[in-house]
Amino acid sequence: MSKVSMYPITLEGKSVAEKRAEIKAYFHNTYDLYEKVFDLLRDELVFYKKSEPTRHPMIFYYGHTATFFVNKLINMKIIKERINPDFESIFAVGVDEMDWDDTEASRYEWPSVGAVKEYRDAVRALVSDLIDTLEFSLPIHQDSAMWIILMGIEHERIHIETSLVLHRQMPIEDIKAVDDFVLCSHAGDAPQNEMITIEGGLIELGKSKEHHLYGWDNEYGEYREEIADFEASKYLVSNGEFMEFVLDGGYEREEFWSEEGIEFLERSGAKHPHFWLKEGDGFCYRALYSVIDMPLNWPVDVNALEAEAFCRYKSQKEGQEYKLPSEAEYGAIYRHSGLQDIPDLHESRANINFYHYASSCPVDEFGFNGIYDVIGNVWQWSRTAIRGFKGFEVHPAYDDFSTPTFDEKHALILGASWASSGNLIMQHSRYAFRRHFFQNAGFRYVLSANEAGSEDIYESDALISQYCEFQYGDTYFGVENFALRCARIASSFVKNKTKALDLGCATGRATFEIAKDFESVEGVDFSVRFIGVGSKLKNEGYIAFEVKEEGDIHRDKKITLQELGYEDIAHKVQFWQGDACNLKPNFKGYDLILAKNLIDRLYNPYLFLERLSDRLNDDGILVLTSPYTWQESSTPKELWIGGYYDAKGKEVRTFERLFEILSQDFELLHREDVDFVIKETARKYQHTVAELSVWRKKSV
Repeated sequence: MSKVSMYPITLEGKSVAEKRAEIKAYFHNTYDLYEKVFDLLRDELVFYKKSEPTRHPMIFYYGHTATFFVNKLINMKIIKERINPDFESIFAVGVDEMDWDDTEASRYEWPSVGAVKEYRDAVRALVSDLIDTLEFSLPIHQDSAMWIILMGIEHERIHIETSLVLHRQMPIEDIKAVDDFVLCSHAGDAPQNEMITIEGGLIELGKSKEHHLYGWDNEYGEYREEIADFEASKYLVSNGEFMEFVLDGGYEREEFWSEEGIEFLERSGAKHPHFWLKEGDGFCYRALYSVIDMPLNWPVDVNALEAEAFCRYKSQKEGQEYKLPSEAEYGAIYRHSGLQDIPDLHESRANINFYHYASSCPVDEFGFNGIYDVIGNVWQWSRTAIRGFKGFEVHPAYDDFSTPTFDEKHALILGASWASSGNLIMQHSRYAFRRHFFQNAGFRYVLSANEAGSEDIYESDALISQYCEFQYGDTYFGVENFALRCARIASSFVKNKTKALDLGCATGRATFEIAKDFESVEGVDFSVRFIGVGSKLKNEGYIAFEVKEEGDIHRDKKITLQELGYEDIAHKVQFWQGDACNLKPNFKGYDLILAKNLIDRLYNPYLFLERLSDRLNDDGILVLTSPYTWQESSTPKELWIGGYYDAKGKEVRTFERLFEILSQDFELLHREDVDFVIKETARKYQHTVAELSVWRKKSV
């Protein structure tokens, strides 16, 4: 596998030229490996099949990682021109079964495999050229343009592994062997598992912004936990060890399953692990591209719910409480193992990075100071729900990498697998999935008196909390709630109230309010951090956030659907992530489009405005609001709609240009000023005046 795998690079170095060469080699290696993953699909027809209903067809994932590069480079203003706006819209979102992931097949017309390959080639050329030409210094920091290139590379490394999982879930007749992906050729009886004592003490997690390796936002910050000594299984749970649970009817005995686990069983009909195939009185094993005799001494591949059920079964059988390790306990296991992080950890020491195999291998093959597979073979489910560490901050280029998973529904997986590379094999890496998801993941168990961390349900992101208070909180100085007033004015101009779009919906208050009058309303925002609030309100019935008062002092606030009067209309609301300058074509057929305080925050407001009429029905209403606070950090100055002097020194006001742009397709109906107040602290407020304009689409 050495011809397609490659070890990660560091952010440090003595020569920018040498680092360019390293990054370029790493990029092309990643790109080549990703495309090799799709060589596993038997023919082009398979690209248009789904491995499971909650996912897109394979063609989406083939295009997704390339569009990620372009979208992030556009977002960070490193490039100005898109390569293919349609592709960069349809391939943008939909990989984690979130409420805003749109996987409805009828909304998409997928391009040909050849067209996507040509697009990938164009993106490859663009990124390769940027690596050659972007200015940067060493070490590479998060504010560097080269960081965005590394972000795209590491994002593709993630999808190398997750795409392999999806391919492994496809019918075997749809997958073919690829020479470079070599399965482990040896297997045998499962070793007898045993418990190893792990020393506790103070566990410190997280890393600083000065760390020498690339990291995702959730890795940075500080976390300390004092844990007691505990025992951990010497080996990962093998297929042979798990077999007893299956043969003893473990999948039919509800006492071993959580409520979520029972829902998984009812939905899936599972009677055994997903990658086991029933054959006569026994089982075979689904590897990447072939079905083989059951490798009893390989680790079992299960989701977290199955792992938890096994622990309850073993606990009942042996009279002591077995459970999955916590993140802190895994930190203690890592410390016990004596492992060093990259680059001191060489890939030959563990079943990682395709170095040995493109499959699991025996659980007793790679040992570390008496405990096996601390890193590699398969990921290990934990009992810890992912949360941000103290000091957590999102990266502006990818503000939804982690925050949507801070919902207590995503459990951390630890330790990497045979298909993990890049950031995934680093000591500080933190990845989490929903407990019913399948990955290249298994588990080990622990005997421990350490308690799980407490749940933190209050939104502490300062910007999101501020908007929650702005849209759902108190009013100040007699100024009416901005979202409510805009929704009321907008609805008053609409005759046919069937379908509406709240574009730039932020945390969603106006979306819900419009639903009082319309049959269905879609709220769209660029930031998942924002739409996650509205989605939570709809699905869980409440939102909770911190209201800053003074310094570090804050007040917790909780708002419910019932208090807002939305419990009977929430079903009419749907939230989506989307780019207002490059919306998917399915966002159309609206009687109302409301875009609040959006146009002066877009990277290209002209793209936004030129396509609006196509998305409205005849006589549909467009409502725009904006305080016209143009700034180059949001919009390049050459793309401002107004707020500048032209070549002759004449003032160009925003509304005048709006009228010029919109008057061909729209009739102006109304203009007025609308005040709003945003609370920053108990003694500091922003009082702003936006102009609201109402436009009716002209009949053809």
